[in-house]
Order: sequence, then C-alpha cells, then structure tokens
Amino acid sequence: MKNIFILLATIYTNLLFSQTIKIPLDTMVVTNHSVAINGQDLPYQATAGTQPVWNNNGEPIATLFYTYYKKSNSDKENRPIIFSFNGGPGSASAWMHIAYTGPVVLNIDDEGYPVQPYGVKDNPNSILDVADIVFVDPVNTGYSRMVEDKDGKLPDRKTFFGINADIKYLAEWMNTFVTRHNRWESPKYLIGESYGGPRVMGLSKELQNSQWMYLNGVILVSPADYKIYSTNQPIYSALNLPYFTAAAWHQKALPPSLQQKDLLDILPEVESYTINNLMPALAKGGFISAEEKEGVAEKMSLYSGLDKKAILDHNLNVPTSFFWKELLRDEGYTIGRLDSRYLGIDKMTAGNSPDYSAELTSWLHSFTPAINYYLREELNFKTDIKYNMFGDVHPWDRQNDNTREGLRLAMAQNPYLKVLVQSGYYDGATTYFAAKYTAWQMDPSGKMKDRFSFKAYRSGHMMYLRHEDLKTATDDIRQFIKASTSKGKAAKY
Repeated sequence: MKNIFILLATIYTNLLFSQTIKIPLDTMVVTNHSVAINGQDLPYQATAGTQPVWNNNGEPIATLFYTYYKKSNSDKENRPIIFSFNGGPGSASAWMHIAYTGPVVLNIDDEGYPVQPYGVKDNPNSILDVADIVFVDPVNTGYSRMVEDKDGKLPDRKTFFGINADIKYLAEWMNTFVTRHNRWESPKYLIGESYGGPRVMGLSKELQNSQWMYLNGVILVSPADYKIYSTNQPIYSALNLPYFTAAAWHQKALPPSLQQKDLLDILPEVESYTINNLMPALAKGGFISAEEKEGVAEKMSLYSGLDKKAILDHNLNVPTSFFWKELLRDEGYTIGRLDSRYLGIDKMTAGNSPDYSAELTSWLHSFTPAINYYLREELNFKTDIKYNMFGDVHPWDRQNDNTREGLRLAMAQNPYLKVLVQSGYYDGATTYFAAKYTAWQMDPSGKMKDRFSFKAYRSGHMMYLRHEDLKTATDDIRQFIKASTSKGKAAKY
C-alpha cells in the first residue's frame, strides 16, 4: 500500500511539473510602503508587474517583468522618472534594484560581503526622494520571458538578443509604459550598469528618434564600451594600467615609494603616463626599440606591482586575466575581476587566469535569496517561474554597435541631455580609465564636454556595495538630477 501511494505521488508530481509554468502576460500587484531617506519619512507605492512586448500585428511576443516605485501623492508633471537597466547581456535588474537606488538594500556588511540571515532592509540612501524609479528585466532575465503564439511557437530570438534588437524593443516597451502610467510630462532619465551602458546610450537616440521621447539625463554605471573591448588592438590595453595601480595599491602590492601615498595622489601620474607614454609605445608594436621597451616595462612594473620580466614576456600587452592571477600568486590568492578587493583560491598556483570570479560568487551568495524573498514576500508577486539572475540570451548579435555615436547625436539634438559616468577604481572588467576614455571620445568636437561629469569610488564594478560609496554615489546621482532638470529654461543653444 505504501509503495502504491509513493507511485501515485510520483505520477502526480511529474504531471504537475511537466506543465509549462507561465508568468502572467499583463498584470500588476500594488503595495504601499514608506522609507526614511535623509531623516525624512517618504511614503511610496510599489508596483510589481508584467507588461507585454507587441509585434507589428499587435500580438504579444514577450512579457517583461518590472518593479515601479512611485512617491505617494506626487506631482507627476515635475517629478522625474528613471528607467534602470543592468547589463550582461543577460543580467536581471536585481543588482541596482536591491543594492543601489531602490528603497531597500541587501543585508551585507559595510564592504559588501554576504551576511546571514539573507534579506533586505530599508535603504536610507535611495534616490526615491528625488525621482520615481522603474527597474526593467529584459527578455529571459528576472521573470521576463518570450511568449508562444497560438501555435505554440516562440518568436525568433533575433527579435530580442542583439545590441540593436534589444534597444528597439525596449524603446517600444518604454513608450507603452510611459503612456499607461501617464508619465509623458515627467523629466526622464536612464541609468545603465555595465552592458547597460551601451544599452542606455543606444536607447537615448532610439527614444528620441523613433519614439519622440526626450531625456534629461543618462547615467552610465561602470559602462562597458565595446568600441574599446572588441577591437583586439594592443593600444587599448594601455587603458588598464591605472586600474592595475589601483588594485595593487588596495592589495598593498606596490613598491614602498608608491604604497605609502594615497591612491588619489598616485593615479593622475599613472593616467598621464598611460596616455603620453604607454599608448605610443604599444602603437610601435614589434618596431619599438629594445631600450624603450625595457624602460616602459620597468615603469609598468612600478605602477602595477607585477614583475618586469612578466611584462616583457607579454610584450607590454598584459591581459587583465593574467594580472588577476599573478598579482598575489606568491601569497596563494587570486583577485576578483569585477572587484579586485575580493580574493579567491585556485586549485593550482600555476596558470594564466583564475579558476572563478571571486567577487561574482560572493554577490550571487547575497543577491539570489534576497531578490526571491523580497519580490514574493514584501511586494507580493507570486509565481513558480524561476527568477533568472542571468538568462539565456546567447548568441548575442554585437554587429553594428553605434551606441556611443547614438548618445552623442541625442545630446546634440537635445540641449537638455546631460551624462553622468560612475566607476569604481577596483573594477577590472570595465575599468574606470576606459570609462573616462569613452567620455573623451564621445564628442570629438569638445563642444559638449561641459555636459559630461565623471565620478569614481574606492570600490569595484558595483561600487554601491561598499556602504561609504553607496552614500556618496547616490548623492552624486541626486545632485546630477537636480542639475539636469530644466527649471523652466528653454531647450536651445
């Protein structure tokens, strides 16, 4: 009898979970909350929901999950709204949602490391006091999914998974959202982290030229500029040297003459050397003189904490992956890719790159239980579908990347539009100096350089995980929003 019961239970379970679990296509759950920001209690409404993506025939082809925070009883006409995107491509919006700008923040220590019990707490540094926020999960991330047609067929993946396809459907989706929620009069901003950087650069042009939606600001958080990363030109590896210096300084691996100085007293010297000496040296390739090559390697060793011979063995073109493995090799540790404050332990001391990303495993340790708990238990959005911290979006079409030029053109067309770049000194994936370089190259004329601002912090890719930088970085966003609202001034040159 017992065996029959087990058999029946097994059959029932298999039938239950063989069914496709579908997220609701077009729904929302609204809850009311409050949070103290800068000592002032701020009541707000949280909407967790889904909204379809439509094809040209008006048929749903995907549904995107979003979380929308709106200050209660606010004046929509003057109240800014920010659309927040993370990167990957293939990453959910959870990172900035529950660790940076949203009204709740992870339970982590002051440097960003996991602590138990997992969960969230109020975020007194949220920017909800100055703007409403929409956190968007692109297709296959978070709870967002493609939708089958009447014949059970999924849409062509090329509709979503490419640099230009991504921008196109997200702009259409935003138009619908702004219309449904009556936010056309509001000042509008985009914030994008990592791959979210090129995403929002491209969206700035797409929104203005295809949706006729004009922005006041774009915030690039640790932006990934593939105009640099996809070239495979050794000259661009020079941009990594200031990061090498910062990471080595944090790990106390620089020579005493530099280690005894403050980081910010060292970096201007290294940045100058990078532009004026290292880049020209790398441009010479194999035709550089032996004397100059030796001199450059010696200087790079001073600034990076690496052995001169290792630098020469790489012909001055040192991969970041080698740096993560090599810097603390003698101590038995690797350092993190996205945040080089984090340490890892490899199976073997030998090798040219770490076994794993020490920082990412730490972050997933904290974020995954927290976002699943928060959405279900505090925002009351219930579903059995898996929340994808990283979703299946590959192959990703990277062809025809004109996002940097798209932002330049959007700025030229729109005198209101300003840009804030935020980076962490210890980010080895999208380095702070590469982000500076991107801003320098955005407008070769220099006529709009006063509309760019750059801020850097003593942490990594997600600089906001360090409590001190969370406060500083959110204050920088707050000031940027205040400085980029029109205040009744006409948009003209």
